[in-house]
Amino acid sequence: MLNLSHSNIRGTMQMNAPLTRFNTWGLSGQAEVLFQPYDLNDLSQFLQETDSSIPITYLGLGSNVLIRDGGVAGVVIVTHGCLNNMQQLNHHQCYAEAGVACAKLAKFSVAKNLTGVEFMAGIPGTIGGALAMNAGAFGGQTWDYVSSVKVINRHGEIYSRSNQDYQIGYRSVLIPEHENFVAATFQLADKQAQASAIEIKELLKRRSQSQPIGKKNCGSVFKNPDSGYAAELIERCGLKGHRIGGASISDKHANFINNDDHASAEDIEELINLAQQKVYEKFAVQLQPEVRIIGQREAS
Repeated sequence: MLNLSHSNIRGTMQMNAPLTRFNTWGLSGQAEVLFQPYDLNDLSQFLQETDSSIPITYLGLGSNVLIRDGGVAGVVIVTHGCLNNMQQLNHHQCYAEAGVACAKLAKFSVAKNLTGVEFMAGIPGTIGGALAMNAGAFGGQTWDYVSSVKVINRHGEIYSRSNQDYQIGYRSVLIPEHENFVAATFQLADKQAQASAIEIKELLKRRSQSQPIGKKNCGSVFKNPDSGYAAELIERCGLKGHRIGGASISDKHANFINNDDHASAEDIEELINLAQQKVYEKFAVQLQPEVRIIGQREAS
């Protein structure tokens, strides 16, 4: 049991907290300690008062994470609903903290007659997660529009970095150890709000037609390989609709795994492993997970 004593914290802290409502698969692994900061200064204070040997895990909307059934050791920090400051800095720049939902930034930019991040309406996560993995949708990528970021380190120190400080790739960002994104400034361009709103509506329509919206899933499970699409390879292996326990590979989009009926994290992880195995056997392609797997397996 962790012994945490924080005298000046305004946020909420809970021991052995189920994370069911903090991940889009609805998995029930627990956080040894769950902390929801009041704001960015509160998060800084919390980290300053937390022993550096205690593991820290950040969650936004939990839309790109598989939480194993044995739970997560140390402290899980939830930013969504907490780090939610968003504002227009100047004519072409918008600022958003890590807990802001990506779709909210897309709509905010449209309201300000700015264009660039409309694609974020199709990302079911937060700015923090989008920065950490260079999330994308409909051909757009997060870091294409980031001019600078604000980060926090393990000691609670907050400072800024330029986009030039990072090696950015497809669904990947090389991040210095013990640093986490807490905000970003986005460089955008002029566009009439009505045109952008129509574009977002069309993008979301395309998304609902091709993806299992409304189901418990994490979005895309695998990165697309250098040539081709993960969904197509999985489908050609005959795995659409394949079920293990309460989880299944979507029969609408094979790069989605749904929690249909009280699935365990182990059910989902077995499907991930099966898809990788079958695709490699048939096509000699090693699928790389886009989803982040955290926590411990349940003791047998």
